[in-house]
Amino acid sequence: MKNLESRLALIILILISLNAIACSSARIIQPDAQAAEPRYVILMVGDGMGFEQINACSIYLNGRPGTLSFESFPFSGETTNRSADSEIADSAASATAIATGTKVNNGVISSAIPGDGSELGTLLEHFKNEGMRTGLVTTTFMTDATPAAFGSHEPSRSRYGQIAQDYFNQTKPNVLFGGGGFGMSVSAAETAGYAVVTNAMEMKELDTDTASYVSGQFGVTYLPYEMDGLGNLPHLSEMTAAAIKILDNDPDGFFLLVEGGKIDQACHGSDIARSIHETAAFDRAVQVVLEWAQGRTNTLILVTADHETGGLKVESSSGAGTYPNVSWSTGSHTASNVPIYAWGLNSGRISGVMDNTEIFKIVTLVKERSLASGLYEKPSTPSFLPWSIHGSHGFIPPISPAVMTGQWEFTLRNP
Repeated sequence: MKNLESRLALIILILISLNAIACSSARIIQPDAQAAEPRYVILMVGDGMGFEQINACSIYLNGRPGTLSFESFPFSGETTNRSADSEIADSAASATAIATGTKVNNGVISSAIPGDGSELGTLLEHFKNEGMRTGLVTTTFMTDATPAAFGSHEPSRSRYGQIAQDYFNQTKPNVLFGGGGFGMSVSAAETAGYAVVTNAMEMKELDTDTASYVSGQFGVTYLPYEMDGLGNLPHLSEMTAAAIKILDNDPDGFFLLVEGGKIDQACHGSDIARSIHETAAFDRAVQVVLEWAQGRTNTLILVTADHETGGLKVESSSGAGTYPNVSWSTGSHTASNVPIYAWGLNSGRISGVMDNTEIFKIVTLVKERSLASGLYEKPSTPSFLPWSIHGSHGFIPPISPAVMTGQWEFTLRNP
């Protein structure tokens, strides 16, 4: 009997450890006594950019995975990204989760749906309320879902005109750089007090030391694919550099969202070449940000994706300069986790598997799940683990606050 009890104790300890792993959605964030809110926050989103999109680009550029600029960031993890009403999120719901820390239904832009439909405060608004400049940069049209989730509040992502009005009359980002049309117009921007530029040369000629509100309306839809040439329109890296020059005139700091939006488009079309070149353009924008941030201790840079598109898998490689052999499982979004990389102040808060709603909480230093506050977030789906030995069996209950304080119990049942 004593031998049985010893074995039972060992099995129970092992199962408790396994249960902690199984309940990975219950994350405990160790408090950082030195944590301070960063003065400069740059969030970079590769739309549709999963792990394999990154690998394919890295292999094409350098012959092996792991060589893009953000892959060398000191901290990384991955995020889950389901929406409130689907395992597979669209860009509106996923960007809203990142921007507000709240799950919404697919198609919803930073509004409490499900719920009362009220406006959900965004990262852009959070930092604007602290007196910081803000900006949105994208290679899609300016009122598309990802930038819209940071600068507007609408029940539907397709309300382009209202999204533009939210920009101009409510949230007022200092910089709006992206494709024109879809609710954006030169006259509306100028009426709202924005200087307007429509091509790369006009953007380059801006007096960034005095410009305070600038709307870059580049074309009348998405910007062209890098692979097809941009003509007189700016590259993502150029828009990013110009935005930073405008925003960093504010001694209080700034918040900037940069989206590589056409990675997603390429992957919807199972187009590995264009996916790679759009990811490479996104990486060049990251390099611009890193060069600007060197030597600064008050900056946080996050690189992530809203979701993965295409179910891409790299099958084999022939080295740098040759597109890898790949397979696609779908022409739509997937439920796959996506990567997140962090550099700078508080970057150590990024680790392991997180939900995308945690990004808002980490950036704004919300600590409701920290040990310092004494609170613990239970997993949404408890996992009871069975055990059985020598005819006796039972179930280990899910990890709970009682377990966290060293108290636990189990049920012993004879057949």
